[in-house]
Amino acid sequence: MIGNTVIATATEMQNNFGRYLTMVQEGNEIIVTKNGKEVGRLIPREKAVSYLTDSFAGILKGDTDIDKSREISLKEKDEAVY
Repeated sequence: MIGNTVIATATEMQNNFGRYLTMVQEGNEIIVTKNGKEVGRLIPREKAVSYLTDSFAGILKGDTDIDKSREISLKEKDEAVY
């Protein structure tokens, strides 16, 4: 466990799903690995909503200027048309 993050193999998840689900309900994030590579994550619902909301606002990219992001996006669309 790293902070509130737990790493589990796909086999461990399959064999102990209830235990890992309880961990997620308690606020932990579960990273699922297969053959040593991350294949997915289970996160509490509250974090999922926050993650999506933050990504819409550009916070995850470090760009919190909505107007600037919109301007760049429109410019990219215009360039793609021509």
